[in-house]
Amino acid sequence: MDITGFLQSIESSGIAAWLRGSLYAFPLIESLHVIGLTMVFGTAAIIDLRLLGLASARRPFAALASETIRWTWAAFALTATTGALMFSTNAMAYYQNLQFRLKMSLLVLAGINVLIFTLTAGRSADRWSADKAAPLAGKLAGIFSLLIWIGVIFMGRWVGFTKVPDLTPDIDIFINLDRF
Repeated sequence: MDITGFLQSIESSGIAAWLRGSLYAFPLIESLHVIGLTMVFGTAAIIDLRLLGLASARRPFAALASETIRWTWAAFALTATTGALMFSTNAMAYYQNLQFRLKMSLLVLAGINVLIFTLTAGRSADRWSADKAAPLAGKLAGIFSLLIWIGVIFMGRWVGFTKVPDLTPDIDIFINLDRF
């Protein structure tokens, strides 16, 4: 099956049809998506600002991260689930939307950033956890995380206000051009 067929099968699913046909379902799902994203960004920002030494500097990083990360993952699960449901309603249009693709790319970068942090500064967190700020690798991870998540928010909002360009020629333009 090619990508077009796959996307069409998603759009024609029962859940997608129900979401498109319901007056309240899509706005509810979208609201839950925004709440989840707010929680993801908020909890990530708590950790990122701690890495930078700008907030909660008196609290050990390990304790703060341990208390916060479960909320981050729960909110991310909510956001991913509601995002997938919204995507299903118009998969072809979302797939072709540049801002949607940029948002998805930024989400991949967020995951890579977490992986790099885990493999670098995160491995030695027990040594610097009580310090005011993380070592350089941790600070860079915090900065990148904040920038990436802000980008995700911008692109996500932008998705809702863009449409896929119609690639079919506008006959009126050709008719009007013939008048000259």
